[in-house]
Amino acid sequence: MKPFENDGTDLEDGELEKDKDKATRSNMATKVYNQALLSGLAYCISSCSMILVNKFVLSSYNFNAGIFLMLYQNLISVIIVSILSLLGVISTEPLTWRLVKVWLPVNVIFVGMLITSMFSLKYINVAMVTVLKNVTNVITAVGEMYLFNKHHDNKVWAALFLMIISAISGGITDIEFHALGYAWQIVNCFLTASYSLTLRRVMDTAKQYTKSGNLNEFSMVMLNNTLSLPLGIILIFVFREVDYLLKTPLLKSPEFWSVMTLSGFLGLAISFTSMWFLHQTGATTYSLVGSLNKIPLSVAGIVLFHVPTSLENSASIFFGLVAGVFFARAKMRERS
Repeated sequence: MKPFENDGTDLEDGELEKDKDKATRSNMATKVYNQALLSGLAYCISSCSMILVNKFVLSSYNFNAGIFLMLYQNLISVIIVSILSLLGVISTEPLTWRLVKVWLPVNVIFVGMLITSMFSLKYINVAMVTVLKNVTNVITAVGEMYLFNKHHDNKVWAALFLMIISAISGGITDIEFHALGYAWQIVNCFLTASYSLTLRRVMDTAKQYTKSGNLNEFSMVMLNNTLSLPLGIILIFVFREVDYLLKTPLLKSPEFWSVMTLSGFLGLAISFTSMWFLHQTGATTYSLVGSLNKIPLSVAGIVLFHVPTSLENSASIFFGLVAGVFFARAKMRERS
């Protein structure tokens, strides 16, 4: 009877171990799902909030110094990242002259991208900005085809065509159409596409000039924002924002500085939450959520800023947002 009893005990222990394994796997899956959900939610909230706060500063306060706003936001990012690096919370690569020389061209594009975004956001409502940003995908796709010999399938081109149609129809039906704002946004689309196309090459080259042989996201945030400071100061004088800053009473308002500081924290939050979300999920999910995120952002922009719109313009905006989702799904299938 002893062998039989031992077998029974082993069998019972085996079943208990299986139950424990199932419970462990279930807990791990739940934890991963919760992390992905939490990181995705944090990314969506921070990215939406950043655009809405910037729009609030530039339009509601009628603040005419977009370059200074960009400079202040980047300064906050540099201070916070430096403190976290000194405390050992994150690791960043030291800034060397050789690394700066390699990164400087892409940083010029980065600064231009931020400034033109500020300028366009001052004159165009948030919903139209999100639709017009779809043009960036078109320019990037064409750039990938000519620069990297990358071919896209018919579904991707169909989605890109829908984006162009929605951008044109949205501009035609925009009640608050502002030619200067649209011009700045078109320039922003070209600069954003150029940034994404050149970033990968510059990253590969820059890795050779780092001590660790790698360049993590925190180092890139530090590098971009630090190099943007002297360039931003020069541009403030070139665009004569200094004269405006010396005269405007807004800089004497604690409330205004609070909103400006909040925008700086949100800018850094986007960097951290996007990296967190990308790490928890992947590039395809990140791209799709980014496209879906434009829908509540557009609605919030129209409601919060009381944007006058027509049925035709609303249809064009919705059409463009749906085209963005189709594009993200087509890119996901293309990668798989």
